[in-house]
Amino acid sequence: MTVAYIGLGANLGDARQAIKDAIVCLAQQIGVTIIGKSDLYRTAPIESSGDDYLNCAVAVETSLSARQLLTLCLKIELHFGRERPYKNAPRTLDLDLLVYGDERIAEPDLIVPHPRLALRAFVLHPLADIAPELDIPGVGRVSALLPDVADQRIERVAQGCCPTKRVCTS
Repeated sequence: MTVAYIGLGANLGDARQAIKDAIVCLAQQIGVTIIGKSDLYRTAPIESSGDDYLNCAVAVETSLSARQLLTLCLKIELHFGRERPYKNAPRTLDLDLLVYGDERIAEPDLIVPHPRLALRAFVLHPLADIAPELDIPGVGRVSALLPDVADQRIERVAQGCCPTKRVCTS
């Protein structure tokens, strides 16, 4: 089993409910166990426009490979109506594989750790909620990276990304 971290975000539709339901979908998958959930945060879009995003992160214990976990995340995004009309477009749901154990993967469509995670408050603050001492391979300790994003607007809006009981059909 591998511990992985997934970032969730949305800024279209009922973003809060989409994130909660996506966590339920993840938890219902064979080979995936949610072992930690961050608080929910509101942040401004970066390199994009549109409404503020809601973001959180989950820690999962998984028997899936990094590739399988990414495929699952993309499938859940599609289930929630994710479209990709252009780079950084507003989204109904975004799931990013942030960290996968101590692996470093550099493939055209799979880069782990996520290449921009150390630059984003909306990733680091949720990670700090569940794993402040996590040493991200090749990047550094989460708690040590937080000062570098202190100038980015981020607001905690809810404690915990408490999931609802909706069943996932993905």
